[in-house]
Amino acid sequence: MTTKEPSVRLVDSLVNYQEGSVVSTTLIEKHTGTVTLFAFDERQGLSEHTAPYEALVCILDGEAEITISGKPFNLQKGEMIIMPAEQPHSLKAVKKFKMMLIMIKS
Repeated sequence: MTTKEPSVRLVDSLVNYQEGSVVSTTLIEKHTGTVTLFAFDERQGLSEHTAPYEALVCILDGEAEITISGKPFNLQKGEMIIMPAEQPHSLKAVKKFKMMLIMIKS
């Protein structure tokens, strides 16, 4: 989706919900980091995993439970959280939700 021409878009319109699924689209992918949008249908999620880099999650719509190192955090539209590098984390939709994931590699 990366383009050389600037354009103004509504962020949450760039990824759509799909029944029973997690949908993603990468907006920026560079060796220094990525920006990815996700749409999670209700009860969908990502199982526990780790990442070698810090990541910022911004909730664009809905409600999510994000667990970091065993501690759950409930986030709603407009809220954000930083997921530290190398700490196990998981995500699940309390209600269907959309998020922007910003991962900085350097």
